[in-house]
Amino acid sequence: MERIFAPWRIRYILAPKPKDCVFCEAPKENDDRKNLILYRGKTCYIIMNRNPYNPGHVMVCPYRHIPSTEDMNEEEMLEAMKLVNVAIKTIREAMNPDGFNVGVNIGKVAGAGIAEHLHIHIVPRWNGDTSFMPVLADVQIVPEALEETYDKLRKLL
Repeated sequence: MERIFAPWRIRYILAPKPKDCVFCEAPKENDDRKNLILYRGKTCYIIMNRNPYNPGHVMVCPYRHIPSTEDMNEEEMLEAMKLVNVAIKTIREAMNPDGFNVGVNIGKVAGAGIAEHLHIHIVPRWNGDTSFMPVLADVQIVPEALEETYDKLRKLL
């Protein structure tokens, strides 16, 4: 079984959170590059993860502030899955990963850093992309700036 070890994320998980929901506030600002919003749909949008597991790590979020897939209506469910596929196709074209992890963490106990607002993670994976650096040196190697990845993915959407 392969695992992604991301011990640096515990600082994010345990850190104080903003009082307002970042997934609700980001789309309201109408500054997509600043907020790393790659694509806006009718009921959901694609946003880059500011604390990525790997380069190209994005999330699909409904605009509505809901905590679980159980709370999605049919329109949101359909668009969310369509945007997962849009994200996969775009990342595949821009970054040529060997595979993807796609997942939803529902509740803090399941690992959701922002448990109050549902989001679907799409994480590109490359053969050999896990290394000793995060585990032994508490260092994450992200070989590209978020803004560069944003520009690369945005131009393909």
